[in-house]
Amino acid sequence: MSFFPIPPFDEFREKLSTQVRPWQRSFQFWTRTAEIYTGYKAFQVRVSFVKDAKKQEEMWERQHEVAADKIYNMCYELGGFFLKIAQIVGKPDLAPAAWVRRLVTLCDQAAPTPYEVVQVLLEKELGKSMDEVFDRFDEDPLGSASIAQVHRARLKGNKSDVVVKVQHPGVQELMMTDIRNLQAFALYMQKTDIKFDLYSVTKEMEKQIAYEFDFTREAAAMERINRFLCENNKKSPVLVPRLMKDMLSRKVLVMEYIDGIPIMKLGDEMAKKGYNPNGRIAIAAKQNILKCLSLAYGQMILKSGFFHADPHPGNILICKGSEVALLDYGQVKDLPENLRFGYAKLVLALADNDPKGAVESYRELGINTFSKCEDEENEMLKLAQAMFDTQLPPGVTMLQPFSEGSSIKKISVEGFPEELFSVLRTVHLLRGLSVGMGLNYSCAKDWRPIAEEALFCAGRLQARTDKEKTHRQCWFRRTYRKR
Repeated sequence: MSFFPIPPFDEFREKLSTQVRPWQRSFQFWTRTAEIYTGYKAFQVRVSFVKDAKKQEEMWERQHEVAADKIYNMCYELGGFFLKIAQIVGKPDLAPAAWVRRLVTLCDQAAPTPYEVVQVLLEKELGKSMDEVFDRFDEDPLGSASIAQVHRARLKGNKSDVVVKVQHPGVQELMMTDIRNLQAFALYMQKTDIKFDLYSVTKEMEKQIAYEFDFTREAAAMERINRFLCENNKKSPVLVPRLMKDMLSRKVLVMEYIDGIPIMKLGDEMAKKGYNPNGRIAIAAKQNILKCLSLAYGQMILKSGFFHADPHPGNILICKGSEVALLDYGQVKDLPENLRFGYAKLVLALADNDPKGAVESYRELGINTFSKCEDEENEMLKLAQAMFDTQLPPGVTMLQPFSEGSSIKKISVEGFPEELFSVLRTVHLLRGLSVGMGLNYSCAKDWRPIAEEALFCAGRLQARTDKEKTHRQCWFRRTYRKR
């Protein structure tokens, strides 16, 4: 296959389209967002006149279903950055159930770039024709996400398949437009409806997503994380794809193909093989999957500070023997040491159910709060648990952070460090995964020994006696020698 240059008229038309489309997207965003927002505000007035609690609940469910359709249509039709928003919002522990049912299907649903365009981009980036590089190249992508799409292929002279990740042309400017619109909406919402520093969160999202357009950075992150996990365990708790280093550019990334089942389809696959998705064998497999993910993330965040920050279901494959493969290293975070140690202290406070420790950790992390609660320390602990732990309270199947009785309504988060957003998002995605698998676990309790080790090795956790110091050193050696 040869390189086909884009005709001058088509090139001009594409440039003109790129300049016009941001204005079109902004208009569409604000029109649709205003419709959804005003719909909820009008509904709040209407439902306030209904005194029967059961009828109120039924009315809210219908309102959420109406809004879910509108949000789904906006995210699907605009694509790009809004697919990422759907991934964040559409989690079983965060959004209304009606939203989750609609938004969970949007994973990897971006419109694909036509093969002819992919061919031109690949030949330009690799400097060779397709026939020179590949024995086989599947024209239909395995999946298409907000920034790139992936194709299965086989390199010349190889027996194993590879995955070719190709960036969508012209998508960066549109995504930056989307983020700026969201930032403006976030500023409005935190002044009127939500007592949380949403603007800082969106600023960190802007910074992180800008990094995703450089695949050389993603490749370096993939290798660094794989090396760290292998060095800290006898066997890495998760599989990381191997790179084809001579086939890499800012817009193209080639890596090994890992055969596995998307984690969202795990229950269906178990049922096909005759296993009861809620039976003993299935639960054991799910627990092992969660254990592997939890160990990997606990070590990455607390021991290294450099971590994969996008564990949504589309990036997790389940391979033979319940092995877990972690894909897509476009979103990674290098956490500053002061925040890494501050979060380690917060993990200990959450694991020990320590209100005073949670308050002190929030101050150390630079999370500024305001409250008029009588029992402020306990409410702060509840807020910290809702934000930074994966465990749901007894009898609760879904957290509603912005409901009237929630801690975030009682305590305003007026300042939130941008750098900490990736930790917050990662914990919430892990919670969504555990809830989706029907498991309820505390990452804080799971990560307690890792947090202790990180603080102890940095001289920030003092043993009370020489005996305790020797005990801790021996415990760490025993524990991590087994892994």
